Amino acid sequence: MDRMIELARELGAALQQDERYIRVQMAQAAADEDKELQELIGAFNLKRIAMQNEASRETPDEDKVNALTDEVSELYQKIMENPSMMAYNAAKPELDRVMEAVARIITLSAQGEDPYMIPESSEGCSGNCSSCGGCH
Repeated sequence: MDRMIELARELGAALQQDERYIRVQMAQAAADEDKELQELIGAFNLKRIAMQNEASRETPDEDKVNALTDEVSELYQKIMENPSMMAYNAAKPELDRVMEAVARIITLSAQGEDPYMIPESSEGCSGNCSSCGGCH
């Protein structure tokens, strides 16, 4: 097997053992099992579709569109205040930051950068290294 693929698989396995990954998976499972949250999401999706359908009519009923918009906003707020959703939203950014750092290190390494000198964070980075002297 190609050594790069083997290392990628090892990295994937290590990721799945990381506490941040486990926390996201547990939060996702809890959200999936949260009946109230799933009902709110279902109602949100139906209202959003109804709003879009009304708004896309040749002559939309503005009062109806506004009422549906308000209902969609209210449902969204309830979804975001749900404890299961809050737990997921708290856990996900931590995993995302790790994944962004890994992708950044791999990408910049493939462009010839020293993998041990690449910062984990890209704060202040435009993505265009030709205008930057700050990574080293």
